Amino acid sequence: MASAAEQMAANMSWGAFGKATELRQRILFTIGLLIVYRVGTYIPVPGIDGAALRNFMEDASAGIGGILSMFTGGALARMGIFALGIMPYISASIIVQLLASMWEPLKQLKKEGETGRKKLNQYTRYFTVVLATFQAYGLAASIQAGGLASNPGLFFTASCVITLVGGTMFLMWLGEQITSRGIGNGISLIIFVGIIAEIPAHLAQFFSQGRSGAISPLVMIGVLLMVILTLTFVVFMERSLRKIHIQYPRRQVGMKVYDGGSSHLPIKVNPSGVIPAVFASALLLLPTTLATFSSGSTNPILSTFLAYMGPGQPLYLIFFTAMIVFFTYFYTHEVAFKTDDVADNLKNQNGFVPGIRPGKKTAEYLDYVVNRILVLGSGYLALVCLLPEIVRHQFAIPFYFGGTSILIVVSVGMDTIQQVQSHLLAHQYEGLIEKSQLRGRRGASSKPRAKGPARR
Repeated sequence: MASAAEQMAANMSWGAFGKATELRQRILFTIGLLIVYRVGTYIPVPGIDGAALRNFMEDASAGIGGILSMFTGGALARMGIFALGIMPYISASIIVQLLASMWEPLKQLKKEGETGRKKLNQYTRYFTVVLATFQAYGLAASIQAGGLASNPGLFFTASCVITLVGGTMFLMWLGEQITSRGIGNGISLIIFVGIIAEIPAHLAQFFSQGRSGAISPLVMIGVLLMVILTLTFVVFMERSLRKIHIQYPRRQVGMKVYDGGSSHLPIKVNPSGVIPAVFASALLLLPTTLATFSSGSTNPILSTFLAYMGPGQPLYLIFFTAMIVFFTYFYTHEVAFKTDDVADNLKNQNGFVPGIRPGKKTAEYLDYVVNRILVLGSGYLALVCLLPEIVRHQFAIPFYFGGTSILIVVSVGMDTIQQVQSHLLAHQYEGLIEKSQLRGRRGASSKPRAKGPARR
């Protein structure tokens, strides 16, 4: 028999969506801020030679330039004010979380609850400014070295750094506003919209290559089938769970005795979601961005680095795989699923795993289960991220059929839909409570008052 929540979810309709005023306002607020982000990708940094930039990006679109353009929503190809994207914030988050797991002062901050979390977020913002400044300066120097600046010099460097850092901080603020006042995770939605916005142009380029004969029809059909199968596989794996049986004993509250019950503790095959792939991509794209824009220069170190760490190269694939596996384990144990906290919560609620003692033994058992699940989870993430990369490099496909972009699109889309459904369920519950209160009042008013004893 279906639960009340499942019945309510089955009864959802456009009528229910229309009555959810708060949800509609959140969605419109989110769409409005995302439109602001898309408009900003078309505002160029002052002092850029547009013709030289277009020619350069056309030559680099088949390589790392296409990947960078995809992750920045095309802002890098147009050298817009959001050319750095949200990657400096993600890189700063990686470094702060790594330090918080190893450095004792930051460890203590993590244990302080909400206050410590706000302090860590503040440190992340400060470090984002520092990191974005270094990246913007390197990008400005690389642009001048590549001959893409109309008036190179100190004024161009200063204006470029100020504009790019300001754009990144504005994007960070947009993401926080979407998370708090909109729907979904703001940072993830910004990356999601940037990828979705670039897909039509890359698809058009892909099909034009097929019409011109540069790509054979069999390869085109095979690539499209691979994308469909990858999407299906990602959806299946993202919804896969490992359920751990939890038992609750009989308890007495006052004079009432409550029977013991049982439930399940769900553990996703991929508890960390798309975060490991995004973190690994951020670390790979950070140095390669500068190497790409300086590829026209005579710097042998950057040329050698780009040759060995380019997309599809063995060293690139090995490093990408290692980073995905590392961040899958790290983010799951430190953020997504803390086994010590889960074991303490079960102990406080008098729940236990049958055959396992509450407390430390339960935490050790959960560590045992999670570590083995993550073997499958990290392998799945590495396979999805690397297989399209290898195919794309072997067949020189101009469209970036990246596994990371597919993961982001599927994960963020599913998470946003779940949040919309949660808001609709909450709205329906509120409506049911209000109706029951009104019926209770009507029933109480319609009952005839009891007559007192007749006077003699």
